[in-house]
Amino acid sequence: MSNEWKFLTPPTEFDNTVEHMAKELGISPILCKLLLQRGITSIEEAKKFFRPQLQDLHDPFLMKDMDKAVDRLNLAMGRKEKILIYGDYDVDGTTSVALVYKFLRSYYSNLDYYIPDRSDEGYGVSYKGIDFAHENDFSLIIVLDCGIKANEKIDYANRKGIDFIICDHHKPDPVLPNAVAILDPKRDDASYPFSHLSACGVGFKFMQAFAISNGIDFASLYPLLEFVAVSIAADLVPIVGENRIMAYYGLKQLNNNPSIGIRSIINSCSLNDREITLSDVIFKIGPRLNASGRMQCGKEAVDLLISKDMQQAKDICESLNGYNDMRRELDKNVTEEANSILENCKSLASRKAIVIYNDRWHKGVIGIVASRLTELYYKPAVVLTLSNGLATGSCRSIQGIDIYKALESCRDLLENFGGHPYAAGLSMKEENVEEFTIRFEQYVADNIEPEQLIPQLEIDAVINFHDITPKFFRVLKQFAPFGPNNQKPVFCTKRVYDYGTSRLVGKDQEHLKLELIDTNSENIMNAIAFGMYEHNDYVKGLNPFDIVYTIEENNYNGNSYIQLLVKEIRPSLMTE
Repeated sequence: MSNEWKFLTPPTEFDNTVEHMAKELGISPILCKLLLQRGITSIEEAKKFFRPQLQDLHDPFLMKDMDKAVDRLNLAMGRKEKILIYGDYDVDGTTSVALVYKFLRSYYSNLDYYIPDRSDEGYGVSYKGIDFAHENDFSLIIVLDCGIKANEKIDYANRKGIDFIICDHHKPDPVLPNAVAILDPKRDDASYPFSHLSACGVGFKFMQAFAISNGIDFASLYPLLEFVAVSIAADLVPIVGENRIMAYYGLKQLNNNPSIGIRSIINSCSLNDREITLSDVIFKIGPRLNASGRMQCGKEAVDLLISKDMQQAKDICESLNGYNDMRRELDKNVTEEANSILENCKSLASRKAIVIYNDRWHKGVIGIVASRLTELYYKPAVVLTLSNGLATGSCRSIQGIDIYKALESCRDLLENFGGHPYAAGLSMKEENVEEFTIRFEQYVADNIEPEQLIPQLEIDAVINFHDITPKFFRVLKQFAPFGPNNQKPVFCTKRVYDYGTSRLVGKDQEHLKLELIDTNSENIMNAIAFGMYEHNDYVKGLNPFDIVYTIEENNYNGNSYIQLLVKEIRPSLMTE
């Protein structure tokens, strides 16, 4: 499916602001426009954006119930109670558990951690987990990345004399669980200034507050920011505000002094010879940690993250690599099966959403498959399988459709659901799948405009090659870390030509290696267009074309140079 090119421009009332910022900051007006498009409208905001400071993190005690959470934790430690750190099996959950456990074990030994089994217990707080805590005399459970909707289960725990501190970042229901403390910046009565924390970010704020209450220096928390950075990348939370600060310093830790467990992953996926970015976390580190919970038990991911022994970490990492290979094969097979079903669905073209169910599919990969179907068909997708007697699934959405609200509209059919506007999970009785399909698709049809079903490629600025100077690129790199709400800037240059040396490369000659010139400068730009072999004849014919791209740094044989990573190529219009 081809993209519609959408050119972004700051409102005209900021024209004078662009000139002022360019002069004061000494940078290109193009880069100032990028700042404005990210909501940065003053010199002071720009300086904070380019130079994130840990001192700008909010006071953790601004979070609702933080004082209660810290008091209960201090009381438990004073009484020598057994404390269980409990978390979800995905990357955000396992990094959260690792962060809290690793920090607390430096000051307290009577604690353990627990990750529920995806296939046996399902998502969130489980009765089996509570029974484990009761049988082993745990009187306090700190739950991370889940629990905000576990009302009945927490009542069950309370009857067994177990208190809960909830650290979550999902949207709660109107009635909150009966926990000692609920740390969730998305509470309706939340007073915290930043609502987009990952669950690991919430756990970090909890440990920050605990440290303050006990006179522990912030420096002891700093190494844990690597876990927060991994969670921020994997959970795709907005890279703004506190998330930007914590991701920035977490990446510094990842690159300069990673923990033994993280270092073993870095080594295993050949990231040890270059600077690690959030993109590397998303595509390399995150999947390996996720594979543990998808294919076996997420506890192994925590074992790795808190490991103190390099050989042990290496052994666990090899297991995770094996799980990741299994996950990839399963993902491929299920995606192919789902595509085969959809290709034979005559009504697919007229449907505004996809709901697909197969009781044999592996629960661990249906979220990935939902993502692939959403990308392929550009429609909200729900993929369901059978698990513990329930049709259980994952949803992914497209720009403009809040998948969580879509599930809310069907909540009378669901046993459980939760998540975010663009990704969520759900479970229901098998007999409800047909009615759910009808109602879910109807909700999407009623709430989507035709243009929303056309994927858009957002372009930050139209520039010429002479704009891409070494200084321009140095400043551009300071826009990182990139992610939601701060995507890597995308540029367009119009009427470019092959310099005469472009060629097909790759094992199957499927990629275009380009050397380009434009009509406004004599600069020759190197570029790579992956998978765009079909444009070769047009390009080699010295025809003018427009390109959309990001600007990268390519390191080869010890040398580095600027290279354009081409996202799309289109023939130039005659009127341009």
